Amino acid sequence: MRVLFWGTSTFAVPSLRALLGEGFEVVAVVTQPDRAQGRSRSTLVASPVKEAALADGIPVLQPEKPRGDVFLAELAAYEPDVSVVVSYGHILSRTIIELPPLGTVNVHASLLPKLRGAAPIQAAIRDGFIETGVTIMRMVSELDAGPILLQARTPIAADETFGELELRLSELGALALVEALTLLAVEQSSERPQDHAAATRASKIDRAMARIPWQDGCGVVARLIRAYDPKPGAYAMLRDVEVKLFGARETDDAGHHDHRPGDVLAVDDQGMLVACGDGAVSIAFVQPAGRRRMTSGEWAAGRGVSAGDRLD
Repeated sequence: MRVLFWGTSTFAVPSLRALLGEGFEVVAVVTQPDRAQGRSRSTLVASPVKEAALADGIPVLQPEKPRGDVFLAELAAYEPDVSVVVSYGHILSRTIIELPPLGTVNVHASLLPKLRGAAPIQAAIRDGFIETGVTIMRMVSELDAGPILLQARTPIAADETFGELELRLSELGALALVEALTLLAVEQSSERPQDHAAATRASKIDRAMARIPWQDGCGVVARLIRAYDPKPGAYAMLRDVEVKLFGARETDDAGHHDHRPGDVLAVDDQGMLVACGDGAVSIAFVQPAGRRRMTSGEWAAGRGVSAGDRLD
């Protein structure tokens, strides 16, 4: 089976490697252009998928936008049987989706129709799901709405962060993708439509969503901090300066009910305790603006914070 692979982020790399390891012929990879990084923005950095493709000698295409007759002709020249899209970062046109004879399939990091959209892993943690998974679906023009070919489930650990769950789901998605394409190749694949009435959304994370709502319960606050760890990082303000917080664990200690949400109750080598709408959260790590991540104890020793301060 000749596969045209579309992907950009680290999440997509296990799927690409799994296809190669199982003998699928990846004829080309489409990924986003190299992007400038660093403070000076002078260094161009290739995507993780590009690096993996080049290491295996696979041709790489990097259009700024995946459209136009010239680009379409370039894709057609590879004569793919199927396209596979995993965390690519652009919406594809119907013409491109329908170009290969077997169509285009996508690896999505949720149990569709739940959590359609750009940030399903973060949403699953933030919203308190106890289970999530991956869906291999046939792509259609509507976002994440295509028929389901295969799903794989996994529980979410009570203290799991976005980074940890993303890594597990990337591996689970790779295994499910290989199984789905194998069934497709031998014409034993079955698909079922999604229940569109049950669909929910997981929109792209913006800055406002990452600000910590101390007035909410400690469970809500702790989940939000874990959902945005390691990026973009949930944050609060201390003396008008941003600080990102990580490693949150909740406590329902009734002794904190006289404090205002956001008050720093204690800080030492064991962590920083901050009052919430009910109970409190213990914060293990912080990252002040422009500085490295450090323990709460290190931050306190450097006079960054102390008991009695307030995080907004």
